[in-house]
Amino acid sequence: MALSIINIHVNVTGTSTRFFNVLAANLAVTDGTTIAVTAFLDDSGTAATAFPVVTNGYYNLYINGVLQEGDSYTISATQLTFNGVTGTITAGTPLVVEAVELVTQT
Repeated sequence: MALSIINIHVNVTGTSTRFFNVLAANLAVTDGTTIAVTAFLDDSGTAATAFPVVTNGYYNLYINGVLQEGDSYTISATQLTFNGVTGTITAGTPLVVEAVELVTQT
């Protein structure tokens, strides 16, 4: 049997959208604490109305520039929710939510 080579080309492109919030006051975080999307600004500095719903990709959360563990939060169209973590995030701390959507083309 002759060897045959299968050549598969898959192009993956992605879009990234970021949302910013600098806390005006200390935030006491417990399991289930939420922050509404309306507390964030989008990339253009406009008040956010909804986080994108990512179906083929992922979200990242940065607190003071540090990437957080994926299981410590969830994102919906309307809010950021902290899961299983406790503590206080001090006023003036920047929060960044990044939504990355991936598209594959063959």
